Amino acid sequence: MLRDDIKAETITAMKAGDKPRTAALRLIGAKIKDRDIEARTGKAPDNDDDLVTEVLQKMAKQRRESITMYEDGGRDELAAQEKAELAVIEEFLPQMMDEAATRAAIEEAKAAVGAESIKDMGKVMGELKKRHGAVLDMGLASGLVKASFS
Repeated sequence: MLRDDIKAETITAMKAGDKPRTAALRLIGAKIKDRDIEARTGKAPDNDDDLVTEVLQKMAKQRRESITMYEDGGRDELAAQEKAELAVIEEFLPQMMDEAATRAAIEEAKAAVGAESIKDMGKVMGELKKRHGAVLDMGLASGLVKASFS
């Protein structure tokens, strides 16, 4: 399980004395625990790896946005720190679908829900998330779904 892999890597990094990696892994663990607490009040995913992947994707997105903001603001040292954390986060994320595979998945989802116009975009996006949520870049998929209806 992904959660166990992260714990094992944290211990390995601590033993190796790799402080930046340890800090990033502890941050991941803390976010997962926060998500566990949130899930107690709501509906948790059936698969634990889905929950962990969801947390990691959100963290990666936040890091990418921070890197852009820091670089635009001339704060290269902070951008470098965010890049290091992003590299650790991405180690545990599954390989994302490329654009061609995403387009094929969109066509399958459109056929499955019977989508005919842009009004059906929500149904298509829901079907994509249900089928490929962990390995699909939803930002890219959203743009491609819009383009597929034009």
